[in-house]
Amino acid sequence: MFTGIIESVGTIESIESKSGDKRFKINVGKLDMSDVALGDSIACNGVCLTAIAFDDHSYTADVSGESLKLTSLGDIAVGASCNLEKALTPTTRLGGHLVSGHVDGIGEVVSVKTESRSIQYQIKAPQELAKYIAKKGSITVDGISLTVNEIDGETFMLNLVPHTLQETNAKEWQPGVKVNLEVDLLARYLERLLQGQTQDVNSNVTYQLLAESGFVK
Repeated sequence: MFTGIIESVGTIESIESKSGDKRFKINVGKLDMSDVALGDSIACNGVCLTAIAFDDHSYTADVSGESLKLTSLGDIAVGASCNLEKALTPTTRLGGHLVSGHVDGIGEVVSVKTESRSIQYQIKAPQELAKYIAKKGSITVDGISLTVNEIDGETFMLNLVPHTLQETNAKEWQPGVKVNLEVDLLARYLERLLQGQTQDVNSNVTYQLLAESGFVK
């Protein structure tokens, strides 16, 4: 699990094809590797990757064909920047929101607009993910925990402050750029609970109980 608070902007150092999979070597920039062990998870642009080798300046991870197909890592090139975050620990401050590192789909930057010292981005989500995105709710974009400001169908708007722009690769996003999206885990679980009312799923949680508790209106 992760928090969506980016710790470093790294660089794709090399990509090696491995029988349909790929092996990435990633320069970690300022990321502190002193507490990393083999097998630890380090998210790259929101994709949870397992470190199979590392040193003070980089880590190596295998990326499966499935991950290459379902995330922007399938098209990323050597030299590209990437957002990095080590997996959270029991003592980690949860400054963003709970992020699994399992990308739900690929979005596309539609527009970029300067607003005072901030930048507003409009991003189009895949149609099947739009229902999980809520105004003022959380969403993970390329591993960054962000708040949705507005929604228009499948398109949602984000407002990134200078600090976020400085500490992530979001400053490089331009119209047409593909980004990894992970919707809020709570939306997924709520959907599953509601599905239980029409499926043969044993649960004491009912639609009426959710409504009475203020979860649905």
